[in-house]
Amino acid sequence: MLSVNQIWHDVKQIRNTAPLVHNITNYVVMNTTANALLSIGASPVMAHAVEEVEDMTSIAGALVINIGTLSPRWIDAMSLAMKTAKQRGIPIVFDPVGAGATKYRTNTCNNLLSETAPSIIRGNASEIMSLLDANIATRGVDSSHSADSAVDAAKELAKSFNCVVSVSGEVDLITGGDEIVKINNGHPMMPKVTGLGCTATAITGAFAAVNKSLSNAAANAMAVMGICGEIAAEKSNGTGTLQLNMLDAFYNLNEEHISEYLK
Repeated sequence: MLSVNQIWHDVKQIRNTAPLVHNITNYVVMNTTANALLSIGASPVMAHAVEEVEDMTSIAGALVINIGTLSPRWIDAMSLAMKTAKQRGIPIVFDPVGAGATKYRTNTCNNLLSETAPSIIRGNASEIMSLLDANIATRGVDSSHSADSAVDAAKELAKSFNCVVSVSGEVDLITGGDEIVKINNGHPMMPKVTGLGCTATAITGAFAAVNKSLSNAAANAMAVMGICGEIAAEKSNGTGTLQLNMLDAFYNLNEEHISEYLK
């Protein structure tokens, strides 16, 4: 169950310990997600060279894998980093960006997941569904389905990999295979800003670094993401200012905000 106290405890832990979150992510969102992690209180690093990913992963509090801009060398780095994290008991957050859009993306996800089961899979409904059914298509990196339509797929995926699955949408869903947590926070402008889904994945990494309960970590992260989106939207004239105001919302988030906005 979500609670204000649990969410705020995790936020304070992130700010007090500044966990290192190792991201192998895409070109489009590197700056955005690094700043979001800094704003919430974590310490981001973006390192994708095969020659250093083992060393970098080994000192991280969490590993975030985001397949947004794929290349063979980066896939090798992702594979190596995930294996290193698994060996060292470091939580792995996996974002199958655009899975279902091309065979290359879907096959890459399936290969990486078959090699190393992640701790948390976080994506939109179409991406989550495509990991189980190759006939499910996405519109580029955008979802063609609502989060509610991915409930069964999310549960099955969670059980298959013994992990937590976090599905973003108008209503966010988090499941470990049985119980489902639903979060109703967020704002309609958020999907119109490039990289906020990837930001949710990076933020999930920060929460996984400080909370051993992966279900709680994933749910708390999505709650904070949605709450900060609402706070930012209230001060924004459009999507450009929303992106800036999101960083301020992460930085200034307090317990009263969580209590007021959590749905």
